[in-house]
Amino acid sequence: MISRGRAKHSGFTLLEVLIAMIILSAGVMLLAQSWSSSYNRIKKTQRNVEIAALLERKLAEIDMKYRGKAIDSIAESEGDEFEGHPEYSWKLESKKFEMPDLTSVLIGREGGVDQMMMNLMKQFSEHLSNSIKEVKVTVIFKHNDKEFEYSATLLFVDYDKQLPLPSLPGAGG
Repeated sequence: MISRGRAKHSGFTLLEVLIAMIILSAGVMLLAQSWSSSYNRIKKTQRNVEIAALLERKLAEIDMKYRGKAIDSIAESEGDEFEGHPEYSWKLESKKFEMPDLTSVLIGREGGVDQMMMNLMKQFSEHLSNSIKEVKVTVIFKHNDKEFEYSATLLFVDYDKQLPLPSLPGAGG
């Protein structure tokens, strides 16, 4: 027979179930957000590694192409994409190396500097500027109609250029 008296229920109330669901959903949301930000960081790191590898590959290619050749033969160029990477392109820019003016260092030293030393320093600076070519390689990443540029610079030195030596007063010649 079934008893019609007041039965003891051993379940949860609706309020307890709602509180548990809120706590559970907040935990799931935090976990999903954490996974999402971790995924974005991993994706960004992967892209940076890929860019560094492409930049290194292009630098090695350019170094092999122009090593041992006259620095005047280095021409500016660019490419539409890397093989297998359509979202990347590259460009090469070259310019004469700008040697900083070192005469102020000589002027500032104790006792000053004579004119011959100034001329010698100026000739040496000009020689370095003419013997060194600065080559900048840039990898361009296109994403969502934006372009991001990553660059590295190589210096090519023409060791065959003769250093102009000034004639010394009183020397035979």
